Amino acid sequence: MRAVVYKGPFEVAIEQVEDPRIQHPNDVLVRVTSTAICGSDLHMYEGRTAAEPGIVFGHENLGVVEETGEGVTTLSKGDRVVMPFNVACGFCKNCSAGFTGFCLTVNPGFAGGAYGYVAMGPYTGGQAEYVRVPYADFNCLKLPEGTEKETDFVLLADIFPTGYHGNELADVRPGDTVAVYGAGPVGLMAAYSAMLRGASKVFVVDRVAERLQKAEEIGAVPIDFTQGNPAEQIKEQTGGQGTDKGIDAVGYQAQAQGEDREEPAIVLNSLVETVRPTGALGIPGLYVPSDPGGPDEQAKKGMLMVSVGRLFEKGLRMGTGQCNVKRYNRHLRDMIIEDRAKPSFVVSHELPLDEASSAYEKFDKRVEGYTKVVLHPQAA
Repeated sequence: MRAVVYKGPFEVAIEQVEDPRIQHPNDVLVRVTSTAICGSDLHMYEGRTAAEPGIVFGHENLGVVEETGEGVTTLSKGDRVVMPFNVACGFCKNCSAGFTGFCLTVNPGFAGGAYGYVAMGPYTGGQAEYVRVPYADFNCLKLPEGTEKETDFVLLADIFPTGYHGNELADVRPGDTVAVYGAGPVGLMAAYSAMLRGASKVFVVDRVAERLQKAEEIGAVPIDFTQGNPAEQIKEQTGGQGTDKGIDAVGYQAQAQGEDREEPAIVLNSLVETVRPTGALGIPGLYVPSDPGGPDEQAKKGMLMVSVGRLFEKGLRMGTGQCNVKRYNRHLRDMIIEDRAKPSFVVSHELPLDEASSAYEKFDKRVEGYTKVVLHPQAA
């Protein structure tokens, strides 16, 4: 089958790779009709992880069941399904508690598994014509038949639940004011989710004009950090108090204000200043224990200079960690079905799989309005 294969920093290619097969009675094979490029994929694409050449990318996958293992009980050939990026067993201590992003079964020695991602287990990615889904009864979420709302539903694999998760981590409630740092796909989904949860006012911080425009289009207040300290800009619009809650949708590759260099802790420290005393922070943005491309020796070890003193002084709460997609994807799916949510506003490009190399390059450079790319390996 054809698949997106990592060749080295800033290079992917469409290559023929081995077809997946049923390996366990609980597996299914899915013919992939939509698969999205994630900002997390860019960390590997840029050589900022330990990913080795040869890995097949793709953890945001939707398609049609082609074959089922003999132990599968709730799925049949022809079912349209979307899979959380988390590969999870459904029965370990963490899965039973709803922490499916930290499954203790699927990736021995590590809490959590995912498709097509470094250190997340032996699960081939879905930027390919087919993908094998283990523990399929648990991991597949059924969708309505047909092709309607395809670009809405594919976002249930990761970024819509992840944006929602940022709000859960920050305990966003009706009437809250919220600051979201980052207007990439996850940041836009976090802002959108805050509105769905009843936030009274949502600020979105970024420097890319197209992304700030997207934020404004959904009713958020855009904050361009190249125009001044974003925390101060937000305080000026909140009576000097700051927001009730804050969400980091950027992670460790954050850019220093007014300079063309990275400052990994700047968003965390900005949020500490943005959120009012006794508020809460949600951190779904990715941070890693090691970063070969870090700007200094401490950052390369995943050790950042965060203002813990101010965090403590202000009595702020903080929640972190990758999204437990299964906790949210069913009710977010139902909101899409009932036209209560339409997350596909963030999708800027839909392309055939053969254009993946160009799409990665343009998405990485934030050019030509690239905010979110959905690839279509096969017809729906």
